[in-house]
Amino acid sequence: MVDVTYLLLGLLSGALVGFSLGLVGGGGSILAVPLMVYVVGVTNPHIAIGTAALAVAANAATGLASHARAHTVKWRCGGMYAAAGVVGAFAGSTLGKAVDGQQLLFLFALLMVAVGVLMIRGRKAKGDPMAQCTRTNAPRVLGFGLGSGAFSGFFGIGGGFLIVPGLIASTHMPIVNAVGTSLVAVTAFGLTTALNYAASGLVDWTLAGIFIAGGVAGGLAGTAVARRLSGDGKLTLVFAGLIFLVASYMLWHSARAAFN
Repeated sequence: MVDVTYLLLGLLSGALVGFSLGLVGGGGSILAVPLMVYVVGVTNPHIAIGTAALAVAANAATGLASHARAHTVKWRCGGMYAAAGVVGAFAGSTLGKAVDGQQLLFLFALLMVAVGVLMIRGRKAKGDPMAQCTRTNAPRVLGFGLGSGAFSGFFGIGGGFLIVPGLIASTHMPIVNAVGTSLVAVTAFGLTTALNYAASGLVDWTLAGIFIAGGVAGGLAGTAVARRLSGDGKLTLVFAGLIFLVASYMLWHSARAAFN
């Protein structure tokens, strides 16, 4: 019998992630795993990671379509970055499945702290609108892609907070292009991780569908609200604070379970 409360919490959690993404433009997907574990009640952290990866990939694909219509995607760069990252994502997700679930959540919380710091620091570089991926910068693009993919696969996240600065550092493209182009890699990384976990039976397909539906609705609402608010960085600061709060709870909870 389907647990209505379980699905409703999944829908609301997906909406919160989507709303966060629409509101601050990135980083929201890192809340997917803790929401699935601590709000929805997914008892197996590995199932939470596999399911979150699938939801993140679907939501990223939706965002990619919007950026493609706005012509902010540099497809060659996105393809190169994603190709290298898929290798990293497969290796990272394979390693992640072998790590104790509670220890994985503890490491995930540490990563969340790093994400919060990166969001507070912000990114002010204007970049070069004509930037392209060539033979000259290909090694850097592929190297950043491989590393980003490994982190994405290990933790079951989109990894946009790593991919965007990675694209900027390796190509010097403007952030608007880096955000749009990053979604090529986020989609590829998420699918790779989700398929790897699915092969081990670690994806809750029903929850994934509900989570994705909530994410689409929440994303539309978040985008609408963001258009009405100022872009002075206060929203990012508030969201980073939320990440620190969730990370603190995860560190306390998972440390007790994993190391006691």
